[in-house]
Amino acid sequence: MDLIAIIKAILLGLVEGLTEYLPVSSTGHLILVDDMWLKSDEFLGKYPANTFKVVIQLGSVLAGIFVFRDRFLEMLGLGRRGRSGGPQGADPSGREGGRLRLSVVLAGLAPAGVLGLLFDDYIDEHLFSSATVVFGLVTGAVLMILADWFRPRQPTVTSVDQITLRQALIVGAFQCLSLWPGFSRSGSTISGGVLLGMTHRAAADFTFIMAVPIMAGASAVSLVKNLSYFTPEFLPFFIAGFISAFVFALLTIRAFLRLVNRVRLAPFAVYRIVLALLIYFVYL
Repeated sequence: MDLIAIIKAILLGLVEGLTEYLPVSSTGHLILVDDMWLKSDEFLGKYPANTFKVVIQLGSVLAGIFVFRDRFLEMLGLGRRGRSGGPQGADPSGREGGRLRLSVVLAGLAPAGVLGLLFDDYIDEHLFSSATVVFGLVTGAVLMILADWFRPRQPTVTSVDQITLRQALIVGAFQCLSLWPGFSRSGSTISGGVLLGMTHRAAADFTFIMAVPIMAGASAVSLVKNLSYFTPEFLPFFIAGFISAFVFALLTIRAFLRLVNRVRLAPFAVYRIVLALLIYFVYL
């Protein structure tokens, strides 16, 4: 076993875990860190490296499920909302869980899910480049700054339970922007939610809850296609990256949710612009 390669796998898991849920674009960071420095395709090979990236994303998915476990159980009608999913106090009728479930479906599958299925091959073939990621980082940053600037000063939605189906559908439309690599799912959807009158925390909660089934489904499909790479040769790297992504995603989600109402989106937007300039001048 190559210890240096294992360390690289852990570092890539760290990058995925730290950036998947933040509005900074995990795609941009993986391009910067992996393509320019760690180069996973050199110690794994091109196709196992692609599978590795799916595996570490599943680590981030599992962290999201863990943090919002009570919410997901409530949506499935299997439990009551507790500490992990928001304020105490469950709705014994199950109406809140049902409405949240429908909101997640509307926001996650319509229309971004449909567009993703229609244009997935085109996006993979034509949009995954450093230049397109730089464009997505900058334009996404502009949207985040505008969202902070033009948001209603008195938010009307302070919890995901208050999100209407119309608002969920509009947030889903904002999510379409994240089909462009570098734009960031959380950056686009939190911005959309804030512009609709949600607090930053409510928009972030909804974004993370909505992202989990989408990411899990996409990752599962990719893994089924690449099961042949789960061999004793590659398994140690996959396990190391998965655990690393899970741990750091868990820490990141909890820290971000505590801070987002205070720091809002502008600092992340500034960071994205700096990252875009770094990629442009160093990599392009």
